[in-house]
Amino acid sequence: MSLGRHLRELWQFRLGLIAAVTLALLAAVWSVGTISLFPPHVKSRKLEMAAAQTRVLIDTPKSAILDLSVSTYDFQAYTNRSLLVANIMASPPVRGYIARRAHVPAGVLQVASPVTPDFPRPLASDGEKHSSDILKSPDAYRLSIQSNPTVPVADVYAEAPTAEAAQQLANGAVDGMKDYLRDLAASQQIPDKEQVHLVQLGRAKGAVIDPGISAKVALLTFLLVFAVASASVLFLNRVREGWIREKRKSEALAHAPELG
Repeated sequence: MSLGRHLRELWQFRLGLIAAVTLALLAAVWSVGTISLFPPHVKSRKLEMAAAQTRVLIDTPKSAILDLSVSTYDFQAYTNRSLLVANIMASPPVRGYIARRAHVPAGVLQVASPVTPDFPRPLASDGEKHSSDILKSPDAYRLSIQSNPTVPVADVYAEAPTAEAAQQLANGAVDGMKDYLRDLAASQQIPDKEQVHLVQLGRAKGAVIDPGISAKVALLTFLLVFAVASASVLFLNRVREGWIREKRKSEALAHAPELG
């Protein structure tokens, strides 16, 4: 009942209603796009994000998975080696290899190293963060490397503006790490049979994680701004009507003696 009364009151004040709707529409457009007056145009803002995931087995040239002579202690050593590889994958030297494979500038790539009970915070750092990073988040390229604490497996999670970019980033993390290890082995002349081998357990496939987010943000912004603007219009209108009533009362009291 109260909402209906307010809407009826707002409908009677057409100029205020038009102003509230206009302001809400402008806010909705601004929330999903960039408005420019010179020259006049609206550029769509990228809000959707996509993700992809892949898994990597840290193995030896002679697969430890198939070799029955490999003991439990050997697997623990391989698991520790997996954590080392995952941390190296998140380090700045490898970032360039990953960026080339993913076809993105190395400067926009953010990588988080594994988190373990012994190290509850990521060891790798991507530099100083700023509050403006929140506005840039949909356009960011992020990698999160997680190391399994019980088996020599690392999980790679990628986020990017599009599903294709997220897929390329996840696969590029594995391929880039392989490139880095191959170049490092070549520079130190380490035979292939003594090298760590990365086995990707299926290529990554990207998918949008928040479809329709632009329409949702625009609608939510419109409703919030319209509600605030309408409340402000009603408040100002009531203040105006109250001022008019008080003015009329004052004028009536001023003319009361003359009427008597």
